[in-house]
Amino acid sequence: MEKRYKSLSIFEFQEKFPSDRECYKYLAELKWKEGYICKKCGNTSYCKGIKEFDRQCTRCCRLESPTSGTLFHQCKFPILKAFYIVYYISTSKNGISSCELSRKLELRQKTCWLFKQKVMKAMESSGNYPLVGTVEVDETYVGGQDDKAIGRNEGKKRIVVVGIEKVRGGVSRWYGRVIESASKANLGSFMRDHIATDAQVKTDCWAGYKGMEKEFPNLVREKSGKKGENFGAMHRVIMMFKAWVRGTHHSVVALQPYINEYTYRFNRHMMKEGIFENLVVRMLAQPPYPYKAFIY
Repeated sequence: MEKRYKSLSIFEFQEKFPSDRECYKYLAELKWKEGYICKKCGNTSYCKGIKEFDRQCTRCCRLESPTSGTLFHQCKFPILKAFYIVYYISTSKNGISSCELSRKLELRQKTCWLFKQKVMKAMESSGNYPLVGTVEVDETYVGGQDDKAIGRNEGKKRIVVVGIEKVRGGVSRWYGRVIESASKANLGSFMRDHIATDAQVKTDCWAGYKGMEKEFPNLVREKSGKKGENFGAMHRVIMMFKAWVRGTHHSVVALQPYINEYTYRFNRHMMKEGIFENLVVRMLAQPPYPYKAFIY
């Protein structure tokens, strides 16, 4: 049991990946562990490509590298440093900023920020593991002070809807999503994507949740109480997330990728064994994510 909760140490990481070669070998083994299939013609036979771990189809001669067609595609700096970025992001308890990655790896801050966006893309929820059991849902504002903000959908602050899964007095998992407004359509979409229909759901009395009992028969609407006393665990989780954004990143432009990053680590805080390996597998499974797709 002790090993289950132990993440890969920096010394073990450095021993396992001392150079670019070991990184490419590791990617090749993961990418083709179920066998090689040519993406162009479906052939299962290959020969050695131009580089050591490339594979070339014996029928159509299509060449494929361990990084092609993945989030590592056309990485502009050494693959070993890309592995370090994935390692630091996945295993650091409080995450790591692009400025700190730049300092550690001797890369430009912008380079680290751009690749970090790709890593966070791999951290998106698959949607296959909805919240179950006792669940709470609430919305919050995230952003700096905005004196012009009035109501729930005005001002520069962004509205985030949050769902938490409570277990034995604590919170085991959470999901969050940036929404345009706290409307029934937006709140309902989030709940359908991330909460099991038979869960014991509790929300506040905001009108956006009215009628959701049709889809979630165990939903109960309750007043937040003085200073949110009826949603204590929810408010603690929200404050922890806000403190993380301010403390680690200070400010962010696009909030959702950072919610994905925080969610990925939070939901695996009791099963850190293999978190780096899991994230690499996710990056191999995702198609390329060109910079123009997320330059804001």
